[in-house]
Amino acid sequence: MGFFESELQLHDLAIAEAGSDNFGDPAYLEGFRILLKAYDKESRLNDYGRADTLQKLQMLLTRRLRAEQFLASNPQVLVTPIERPIIICGLVRTGSTALHYLMGQDPGMQCLEYWLANSPQPRPPRQQWESSADFQASVAELDAMYEADPSLKAMHFMMPDGPEECRHLLSQSFTDDGFEVNASIPSYSQWYEEADLSFAYRQHKRLIQIIGSNDKQKRWLLKYPVHLRHLPSLFQVYPDACVVWTHRDPAQVLPSYCSLMAGFRAIWEDNTDPKDMSDRQLELWARGADKALAFRQQCDPGQFYDLHFDDFMADPIAAIENIYGYFDQAYSGQARERMASWHANNRQHKHGKHSYSADIGVSKEVIHKRFSSYMEALNVRAE
Repeated sequence: MGFFESELQLHDLAIAEAGSDNFGDPAYLEGFRILLKAYDKESRLNDYGRADTLQKLQMLLTRRLRAEQFLASNPQVLVTPIERPIIICGLVRTGSTALHYLMGQDPGMQCLEYWLANSPQPRPPRQQWESSADFQASVAELDAMYEADPSLKAMHFMMPDGPEECRHLLSQSFTDDGFEVNASIPSYSQWYEEADLSFAYRQHKRLIQIIGSNDKQKRWLLKYPVHLRHLPSLFQVYPDACVVWTHRDPAQVLPSYCSLMAGFRAIWEDNTDPKDMSDRQLELWARGADKALAFRQQCDPGQFYDLHFDDFMADPIAAIENIYGYFDQAYSGQARERMASWHANNRQHKHGKHSYSADIGVSKEVIHKRFSSYMEALNVRAE
């Protein structure tokens, strides 16, 4: 049975597991069906990749059902305001993960922890996390991934209780970059790039309202590089968003990212085409940066803060102090101490150095030319 033919079965399995058949806004079905067709016609999934992808699709449907179950029983959660969230985005591999982990040490803010991104629910007291079956499932998931390819830990380190990207929440609407990272599905990638994703960001907001319902007074800190490619949809739902746009020379970024993609994709697919992947990612991110730049010009300049990689690496704590000042976020002594401690104990390359070839079949000159508008407009320096 093909992926597209499995649509009804995947829904039925999710319904049986969750004990509910309310999937909420049916807008998710468009991307879901395009994704299923792309898996059938374009992907090169191996046996493991096929089985794991089917399991993940069912899991996402089940999580969607459980979120709707919670909201049906707790509709008051949906009136929780999400005011001026600080959202980190930008080109991939620009230091955003390190920034996210550092800012995530601030007890005065709330971030999206990996295990809660996986299983949205009201954030319980910290001492209860390890006893949660959902927390333990996230531990097992990360352990299995790093066991399958230990080098991934050096490429992108994740912890079950650490700050995580918004990809988990967006994937419940089948609108996520992760699908194209793990498989060759160009028709889905094109739809995902061009679609109005406001429906997915509305669901994203509902999910963080669930997660933060015990911490309503705390400002949200969110991070996902791919938000950069969908700013119009994001701002429809979060019109007062405070965006930290991270920058680095795209000719340094792209080889690192393509190496990361190749590492993930090799788990699920056979016979990947590195040159095709590099060409596609060059265009995706260059178009995304150009669109983001054009959208930004329509916005209040005070909603964007530019953070360059070299400046962040030179003094991360000072960079965060500047961000806090720019976006009117209180910077407590406890926040400063916890960030300094995290930085001292988690230096660059702690989990190994991500080694990769700079040769991805696209020259630095070509990359710089393609990103020239972005680099000139925002003073992004060539390295």
